[in-house]
Amino acid sequence: MWKRSHSVALGLLAGLSLLLLSLPDELATRVKLALSTLYLPLLGLAGATQQAGNHVAEALLSRRELLRQLETLRRENERLRIEALQAAEWARENERLRRQLGWQQTSPWRDRLRLARVTLQDPTPWWRTLQVDLGSRHGVRPGLPVLVPEGLVGRTQEVGPFHTRVALLGDPNCRVSARILNPAGDVGIVQPSDPLQPGWVVLSYLPRTAQVLPGQPVVTSGLGGVFPAGIPVGSVVDVHPVENGLYLEARVRLAAPIHALQEVWILWP
Repeated sequence: MWKRSHSVALGLLAGLSLLLLSLPDELATRVKLALSTLYLPLLGLAGATQQAGNHVAEALLSRRELLRQLETLRRENERLRIEALQAAEWARENERLRRQLGWQQTSPWRDRLRLARVTLQDPTPWWRTLQVDLGSRHGVRPGLPVLVPEGLVGRTQEVGPFHTRVALLGDPNCRVSARILNPAGDVGIVQPSDPLQPGWVVLSYLPRTAQVLPGQPVVTSGLGGVFPAGIPVGSVVDVHPVENGLYLEARVRLAAPIHALQEVWILWP
């Protein structure tokens, strides 16, 4: 069927060509002009359609390319953001270690201090302990003081070959003799306080005549032979009598941030 239509079209085209050739020149010119007037709009429409198709294809390709570039930029921005956060964290860690080392150089125990990294902290409020990455293989033994530049942290308790558990101030296994820096130098015992207040302890067994005021510093007394004298413990918050006024108790806010420790110093004897 298609071949028949094609043959008919070719025959018509050939006949039209012969007719044009047999016509006088003037009449042939007029017929050609009429045919060109008829076909030129159709040819223009076809060209415009092709150009519009080309523009649509280019627009689709441009949009796809823009989306690809946006996704590439988004990933690059996320990578740079993560790198910036890492760089800021490294800068904070370097500054913290620089302060730690600077404090060690000015400490009276600088030749007896060794830095340990905190690897685990007890999440329960009743037992205040943490774990560090030094153990008996490094010379650690139970009962050594643990401190940071701000003040006393606690003492070593359970020592393994490569790790040590530290009992923090406020833990029942870490009782410290401490002195208030007032004219009388009153001495008490650091004991646990409210479990929901990890940055606080109680200084018990103060003389009932002690002149204790809020804000007075508290340091280790040196009594008992475990902790050297003069290590900061904290400062007095308030004081009240207990046991029918037989002695006083003072609440003390700790100097060391025991709830946010990353490195500590172990003091060798």
